[in-house]
Amino acid sequence: MGPAALSRLLFGAEPKLRRMMYYWGATAALYTVFVGLLTDAGERGLIDRGDALGLAAYTAAGIVGSYLLVRLGARFGLAPTGAAALQAVFGISCNMWAYSITGPLRGATLMGLMVVVVFCTFALRPRQTLALTAVGLAAMGATMWWHQAHDPLHYPPLVEGLTFAIMAGCSMTVTLLTGEASKLRARLKAQKEDLVTALDTIRTLATVDELTALSNRRHMNEMLAQEERRHGAGMPGRDTCIALLDIDFFKQINDRHGHATGDEVLRSFAQAARAELRAGDVLARWGGEEFLLMLPDTEEAAALAVVERIRARVALLQFEGMAPERRISFSAGLTARRGTEALADTVNRADKALYQAKSSGRDRTVVA
Repeated sequence: MGPAALSRLLFGAEPKLRRMMYYWGATAALYTVFVGLLTDAGERGLIDRGDALGLAAYTAAGIVGSYLLVRLGARFGLAPTGAAALQAVFGISCNMWAYSITGPLRGATLMGLMVVVVFCTFALRPRQTLALTAVGLAAMGATMWWHQAHDPLHYPPLVEGLTFAIMAGCSMTVTLLTGEASKLRARLKAQKEDLVTALDTIRTLATVDELTALSNRRHMNEMLAQEERRHGAGMPGRDTCIALLDIDFFKQINDRHGHATGDEVLRSFAQAARAELRAGDVLARWGGEEFLLMLPDTEEAAALAVVERIRARVALLQFEGMAPERRISFSAGLTARRGTEALADTVNRADKALYQAKSSGRDRTVVA
């Protein structure tokens, strides 16, 4: 099994799960350092060695249990917030145990509660983090009270009270600050999502014709340039065909039936034409009632067949307020790219062919 496969097995493949596993790894490393220091203190006789080893075993079991919670929790319906809360409770219990066995060093262990709060900021909401801090303070307060009540010589009540007050003030301050940081992070995330949505909208407006939902002229020019690059500079195209389609007597439709009907004709024409396109064909609104069709890797005969299929479908369109015999038709100019010519020149020849189609009676396709 390779490193990548082993990583997926241990930490999962989903980005969200892997992020949670990274948080677990950070806490596991912190616990390992913490346990190592306590074990060393036990070896040096600063604290009871048996107590240190007992806490080390408890912490190791908690690290393994936390891994299973994060890695497999989703299979059992455990939400990330639930897993984070359980890990936090475990961290608080470690703090209580460490405070009870470290004697003169116990003041340093109180920092652990604030570390637990900071780590929970990434998984819990501000109110949940505040509630967790309250639980932690209550647990540590009960621990300190019990020791000063049963061993006032080593845990003087006044010292314990002042220590708790300082710890509580620092913990609540850290909680409030991390809560504000969490809110700021949420606002930044929302703003990023809004920005992505706005950019998608701008991108759409820049490339899509709003009325027909086809590519607009600007985007079609980019597609034409891309088609030229596809064959390489100075390389002949493989029968790339261009067709210009112009709806016949469209001005009369607007004048007699109104612009709303004219817009509906354009939308319906676009839908009908698009329904006859093949994979790779590109249709764009070129301007007004004129449309440009690019057919890559297509011979003239096949391109003409596509245009005539569009003609047949468009002829079936009917519109409210227009007489049934008033059939929608279009004129078309069709041509194929010649050799290494620029596609802009191909479009110009298609435009001349379109003019011939309109001059010779409309509702027809002229191939140039």
